[in-house]
Amino acid sequence: MSGWDEGAVYYSDQPQFPEGGDAATVSPHAVMTKFKEFIRTFEIGQNCFPYREALLDNPKRLLVHLEDLLSFDSDLPSLIRSAPADFLPVFEKAAGEVLAGLRMREANETGEMEEPTPSDVQILLTSREDPVSMRLLGAQYISKLVKISGISIAASRVKAKATYVFLVCKNCRKTREVPCRPGLGGAIVPRSCDHVPQPGEEPCPLDPWMVVPDRSQYVDQQTLKLQENPEDVPTGELPRNMLLSVDRHLVQLIVPGTRLTVMGIYSIFQASSSSNSHKGAVAIRQPYIRVVGLEDTNEASSRGPANFTPDEEEEFKKFAASQDVYSNICTKIAPSIFGHNDVKRAVACLLFGGSRKSLPDGVKLRGDINVLLLGDPSTAKSQFLKFVEKTAPIAVYTSGKGSSAAGLTASVIRDSSTREFYLEGGAMVLADGGVVCIDEFDKMRPEDRVAIHEAMEQQTISIAKAGITTVLNSRTSVLAAANPPSGRYDDLKTAQDNIDLQTTILSRFDLIFIVKDSRNFDQDKEIASHIIRVHASADKVTDENTDSKEDNWLKRYIQYCRSRCHPRLTESAAMKLQQYYVTIREDMKRSAHETGEAAPIPITVRQLEAIVRLSESLAKMRLSHDATEDDVEKAYKLFKTATMDAAKSGINQQINITSEMAKEIKQAETQIKRRMGIGARLSERRLIEDLARMGMNESMVRRALLIMHQRGEVEYQRERRSIVRKA
Repeated sequence: MSGWDEGAVYYSDQPQFPEGGDAATVSPHAVMTKFKEFIRTFEIGQNCFPYREALLDNPKRLLVHLEDLLSFDSDLPSLIRSAPADFLPVFEKAAGEVLAGLRMREANETGEMEEPTPSDVQILLTSREDPVSMRLLGAQYISKLVKISGISIAASRVKAKATYVFLVCKNCRKTREVPCRPGLGGAIVPRSCDHVPQPGEEPCPLDPWMVVPDRSQYVDQQTLKLQENPEDVPTGELPRNMLLSVDRHLVQLIVPGTRLTVMGIYSIFQASSSSNSHKGAVAIRQPYIRVVGLEDTNEASSRGPANFTPDEEEEFKKFAASQDVYSNICTKIAPSIFGHNDVKRAVACLLFGGSRKSLPDGVKLRGDINVLLLGDPSTAKSQFLKFVEKTAPIAVYTSGKGSSAAGLTASVIRDSSTREFYLEGGAMVLADGGVVCIDEFDKMRPEDRVAIHEAMEQQTISIAKAGITTVLNSRTSVLAAANPPSGRYDDLKTAQDNIDLQTTILSRFDLIFIVKDSRNFDQDKEIASHIIRVHASADKVTDENTDSKEDNWLKRYIQYCRSRCHPRLTESAAMKLQQYYVTIREDMKRSAHETGEAAPIPITVRQLEAIVRLSESLAKMRLSHDATEDDVEKAYKLFKTATMDAAKSGINQQINITSEMAKEIKQAETQIKRRMGIGARLSERRLIEDLARMGMNESMVRRALLIMHQRGEVEYQRERRSIVRKA
């Protein structure tokens, strides 16, 4: 026993506290010290402290990059990722204290100088990691930090959410404050009052606390509904939705139809007895995301502007500097379709788009190009639409018969739990900054087609329904495909009868193509061999990879051009364009005088703007900031082959006749009326042969018949074989 009482120190080699979880070992105080140090001392470059400056500039909120946090201290981001609900309040408190330390002392009422009180600072997080798919969010992510992206389709009204609830005891009037859980959670009110009753005083009963709403503390809160991006939804599946809860300075930043990337805490809440099936299920909770950081990925910089690698940029610039960029891009557009070079050029222009302009008085001019393809069946119209849907960075494909006005623009929906109305954006709003492809455009009901008018020219959608009056953005290009009313394009009808859409909607299309299925021996042979070649080489594996890579390359190049380049016309190009426009109007006026009929496709100032937009998109393909005379010439040529030809198509082009011809036609008409009494029927071939024997020109007789048919004096029957004269 002799060694025990000497003054030596004995220790056992055991830790004082057993190793618990990771977060349990880290004391909040130590973390708070680290956070304070980070805000005060993190610097980029020499003596540049971004977070200190940002706090002084905007004391309400502070945007923190997780990458900066990682470079400062490797443990902090992992703590925030694994237990954000515990450490974010610590971070916010630290920011408030740092802010109070950075400020000057201020005088109070008595005139003494005192330290400023720490104020509330909202910390917003952002990071460069890739977003997770909404479909992968499962139970393993609960209470962790996640990043997802999508489109907001609905936003609720702003409500007040209590952070501290003020309670008063009914019996003894004792007060206390109880904190509320953040997000969609409630407060936990204690069951009993801890007041010790005096002798003769009656004790406080169970559940004595009353809430005093006026003396509680509140913050703003709003719920959003986020839907998957249309391009991320697997084919044949419905897009998934996610409930988001935003508070304080993030409320009312988002309108429906905005593309977002969200950092948030994946949390759960008890839904208020929503469906009868889950009534008895106590353990079932609804997931939602408590937002701690928002990024708006809208406008041309869809999915963030900075995600091009230097190698890619180098390659794009090299491609743009090569000689024939225009023709190269046109060969990459729908390579499986033979011919239709003009349509391919138009689709290329549509994908690149012109540049939007905002004038000083607040008027916005659209930069998107709208194209209408009109023509025979089996001329690859829908294939073009499908190709654009695959290639455009943002695209929505709808069919005319299956879409209503509300589905295209926006609908007002009543929320099942709160019974209040909210807006849900339709196809034109979801494709903001991209392309809407509408197939079977002529089969749409006219009242639904009117809904697109505003979206195509003003690029907004105004709504006044159910007490909601608002304006949504829809900066989209429209690519529409339609058939003529009789199914095929009939050359014997006028252009007006063939196109059969209202002037109001036609003038909103920059380019109108009439795609005919003409029978031509050499061309048919080439098309047949092309199609057979496509079918024969369809399954070769090597081609497929390169093809998808090509598609992807084109998509990236379009994205790059749209985000980096906004060309304008040069002065010489503007002069040239002015001359072109004046001559077109003159021609139109002259032809209207000669035929006595208005043109079926009006040439208005909108068409002038169309040529401007086309020239800008041609400049954008070269990554040039100036649209030159050469671009204007190409654009004018394209416009001429498309819209001008459509305006002149049909029978009207044959009426530019000389006076001798007119005389002959008049004679032929008299002879036809002589041969046929009213109500008489005759075979067309026999009539023409008889008149030809009398020495008349056969083509003149045919023209006379056409003119009489247009006036309604004769009628064709039995598939144009026989003619009946009408009264």
